[in-house]
Amino acid sequence: MTIGIKALNEERHIAAAIESAIAAAELADGTVLLADSGSDDRTVGFAGAYPVRIVQLADRAARSCGAGAQLAFQDCETEFFCLIDGDMVLQPAFVLAAIRYLRQHGDIAGVGGRVIERNLETEEFRIRAAAMATERHRREGIVDRLDGGGVYRVAALRSVGYFSDQNLKSFEEYDLAARLAQGGWKLARISVDAVEHNGHGGNGYRLLWRRLRSGQLSGAGQVLRGAIGQGHLPIVLRQLKHLHVAMAIWLWWAILVLTAVEMPAALLPLLVLPVAFLAYRRRSVVLGIFSFALWNATALGVVAGLFRRRVDPRRRLEASVLK
Repeated sequence: MTIGIKALNEERHIAAAIESAIAAAELADGTVLLADSGSDDRTVGFAGAYPVRIVQLADRAARSCGAGAQLAFQDCETEFFCLIDGDMVLQPAFVLAAIRYLRQHGDIAGVGGRVIERNLETEEFRIRAAAMATERHRREGIVDRLDGGGVYRVAALRSVGYFSDQNLKSFEEYDLAARLAQGGWKLARISVDAVEHNGHGGNGYRLLWRRLRSGQLSGAGQVLRGAIGQGHLPIVLRQLKHLHVAMAIWLWWAILVLTAVEMPAALLPLLVLPVAFLAYRRRSVVLGIFSFALWNATALGVVAGLFRRRVDPRRRLEASVLK
C-alpha cells in the first residue's frame, strides 16, 4: 500500500506525521510519500531525514487541498492508498484493520476510523469535536463521506477518474464521496482510532477571516459547480449540508433587506433570533456567536466558489521529485 501525506508549512507536526506513517507502512508492507504544496518553512528539510519519497507541487498558484491530495495519489500503483494531513498522527493498527475490512467487503471503496481532535483551543475545532458525537458519518457503519482521511481501494478511485479534484480549496471528501456513490461504491467507518489531528490554534475569528480570504470557505460552491452537468449532482445537492446552510442564510439576508424597508422595528429580533438559536444548540453563547459568523462566511464562500475558475480535474499535476 501507499501512505500519502499532504503538507504545506507543517514544520511543527511533519516529523510526527512521517514517523507514524512509516510505522504503519512497515506493518502493511507499504511505502510513504510526502506531497508538499510548496512549503516556505522547514517542512521539506525535516522530511528529508526520513526514508520517504518527496514530491513538490511545481506551480504554487495551483495550491489547494484538492491538489495536495491528488498529488499524493496520482502516481499510486499499489492496491490500497491511505491519505493523512501533515498535522495528523496515523495509528498503525487502524491501517491494518481498514485493509482487512476492504478485503472482506468488495463493494467498499474506502474505510475511515475515529478522528481525535487534539486542539480544542479554537472555537471551530471545539464545535467540530462536539459534533463528532452526534453526526451520522462519524459513527461506525456505512457512511456518506470520510472526513479526516482513510484507507481507499485504488481500483475504486481509478474507476471514478481521479482521487481528489485539484480545483477544490476544501470539501474534497464530499466531492469524492459523491462520485464514488454515483459509481456504485460505498464508504464505511470502523470503530478504531485512525488519526490524531492537531488543528490550527489561535483566535478562531482570525482563522475564519484567513479561510475566507484564501478561498478555503468556497469549497462547497466549488463542489457544486464541478457537479453541474455530472451524474453525481443530485447526491451533492442532497448531502452537502453547507449548501443548505448557505441557502438558509441567503433567504435570511433577503428577509433582512425587506424588513429594513417595510418594518425597521423588526430588524433587531431578526438579528438576535439566529444567534440565540445557535447559542442554544451549541450550549454556549461564545460558540453560538462564532457559529453565526461561520454560517454567514460560508454563505459568502459558496457564492465565490460558484464563480471560481476551474481546470480539468483529470489534468496531471506537474511536480518535482525532491527525494
